Amino acid sequence: MTDSSVSLSSGVDAAGTKTARLMSLDALRGFDMFCIIGLEGLIDGLKKVSDNSLVQGVASQMNHVGWAGFHFEDLIFPMFVFIVGVSLVFSLTRTIEQHGRKGAAIRIFKRAALMYLLGIFYYGGFGTPFEKIRLLGVLQRIALCYMFAGLIFCYFEKRGRILWCAGILVGYWFLLTFVPVPGGTAGNFAEGQNLTNWVDKNYLPLRKWDGDHDPEGLLSTLPAIANCLIGMFVGVWMRESKRNDIKKAMYLAGAGLILVTLGWLWNFQFPVIKKLWTSSFVFVACGYSCMLLATFHLLIEGWGLKGWAQPFVWIGMNPITIYMMHCVIDMDKVAERFVGGDFGRLYLGRYEELAMGLVIAVIVFAVARFMYQRKLFLRL
Repeated sequence: MTDSSVSLSSGVDAAGTKTARLMSLDALRGFDMFCIIGLEGLIDGLKKVSDNSLVQGVASQMNHVGWAGFHFEDLIFPMFVFIVGVSLVFSLTRTIEQHGRKGAAIRIFKRAALMYLLGIFYYGGFGTPFEKIRLLGVLQRIALCYMFAGLIFCYFEKRGRILWCAGILVGYWFLLTFVPVPGGTAGNFAEGQNLTNWVDKNYLPLRKWDGDHDPEGLLSTLPAIANCLIGMFVGVWMRESKRNDIKKAMYLAGAGLILVTLGWLWNFQFPVIKKLWTSSFVFVACGYSCMLLATFHLLIEGWGLKGWAQPFVWIGMNPITIYMMHCVIDMDKVAERFVGGDFGRLYLGRYEELAMGLVIAVIVFAVARFMYQRKLFLRL
């Protein structure tokens, strides 16, 4: 959710400097955001009106797994963190060239701080009782990942970056596998009985999403940073590679397959658990993210099929606006004004929920298109 969208086709940025955008990355960012605010409602609506096995199968993927395992819904957040990592390569490279490492670091801190504060606002800000303020959440985690990955990109070269990423993932595995929980045992990954949850229970103040622990808590932020660093590696490779776009997509898909395979192999000892953001989960999520980026890149940059992706680009160019709109506006209430109430019950029946999902999708795309056409981009 930074303003670090990229590309390779000519354009002009807000300062009048000639730039290029990687449309596939903008579109993937928009698709990811649409999954949060529109796709789930549409799928739920389809599930209510269709017994088709494909529809039911897709619907089953639009829910988080209870604990260990992986559904498509579990990919949405880590893919956004991955995209932040890809994007920061392009934006920070330009910032370093123009303002030096110190200037880039200052910009990183400012963006991260603003993102963190937006996260506090998203969960109610100071309009809630003090004990219900959520210090760590989705936007706060993105802010921290962006800050640490951005600083590592600025101040370390290839070897140092790899060491940071590997050290975080292996170190997190070591902590959860071999360090015993006070009053418990080492290597227990069950909810409430693992080291990550224990740290949140004892050291994370104020509101915690899951009672006495949080899926975006203290210790699990470390592997999320590595998640962002893997995206950064992909961004560096895409920026520096001389291969054509079709070959880039093939290499990305291959890298994704390797990561997914390694993640599921690691799963036998270190389970894939989103709420702990386990190192195996990072590999699986980043692997699937690579595959989706490869698909978008092949279709858009490789084969030139761009029309279908334009609505996602509208959203991808204004992700913060759309996300915060989702926060402050009850979209279900808005949709009910069009297709709810007696009208929905009498004339739509079991199609009412699907109609509401369609209305929400239309509103989201319409707002995003309006802002895109008028070059209104809310950026940090």
